Amino acid sequence: MRRDSIFYKLFQQSPTLLFDLLATPPANASGYRFDSVAVKEPKFEIDGVFLPPETENAGIIYFCEVQFQKDERLYERLFGEAFLYFYRNRERYSDWQAVLIYPKRSIEQSEIHPYQALLNSDQVHRVYLNELGEIRQLPLGIALMVLTILEEERAPEEARYLLTRAEQEVSDPERSRAIINTIATIIVYKFTNLSRREVEAMLGMRLEESRVYREAKEEGRLEGRQEGQLEGRQQEAANLVLRLLSRRFGELSPELRERISNLPLSVLEDLSEALLDFSSLDDLSAWLEAH
Repeated sequence: MRRDSIFYKLFQQSPTLLFDLLATPPANASGYRFDSVAVKEPKFEIDGVFLPPETENAGIIYFCEVQFQKDERLYERLFGEAFLYFYRNRERYSDWQAVLIYPKRSIEQSEIHPYQALLNSDQVHRVYLNELGEIRQLPLGIALMVLTILEEERAPEEARYLLTRAEQEVSDPERSRAIINTIATIIVYKFTNLSRREVEAMLGMRLEESRVYREAKEEGRLEGRQEGQLEGRQQEAANLVLRLLSRRFGELSPELRERISNLPLSVLEDLSEALLDFSSLDDLSAWLEAH
């Protein structure tokens, strides 16, 4: 499920939603716009950025990261990119802040000591969706975020409840329609194996054959294909590494084989090169501990 794209759609519809997560939002929160920015030399793009209104006074730039999978180099990348962009645009902004949205604490990067001072500062905000409270007690925008992490057994009932809330609480027809479409999109992402009629029956509403719906279905199918392709490449790399190690050092223990088989593809690729310098299994064990 492409939760990051759902969150970015939410932020595009309502940039102030980010500030509902913060204890002290900026006074000019309503003037912010959600965008992505590019940094040259080296070239990279930051997808989630909240830019202050362009006025005579420099404002605060907010970097936002939605992270639903463990990334052991997230903070290296986030702070590296954010600091470089802030450096290159120092005259435009008076300060920076970063907001990281996780489904739960266990997804956060394991080694955080190099960034402890930043993470404990008032400039970095870590949000754990499963700790925000009961979904029916939350503001509607935040409740949509929490809907993305609910288990499939519970999600349809809460989606129907949020649909009713949107109709009752939101007077602006365009805004209400956007929220309803977002709820439907979340459910389509969660249940890509269901037909449109089955999703309609689940939500108790008609779904338009809209661009949003088609994108959700296609992204769900594409994500499934990509995950299958990635798993296939990972398995091929693991088998290759295991064959090379067995040829050099003999039969490996079941525990060691399982450990290597579960390594991410990028680590396996590094290991396939590093093992050429190993002289014993002790070198392999030391390498695995270091990585």
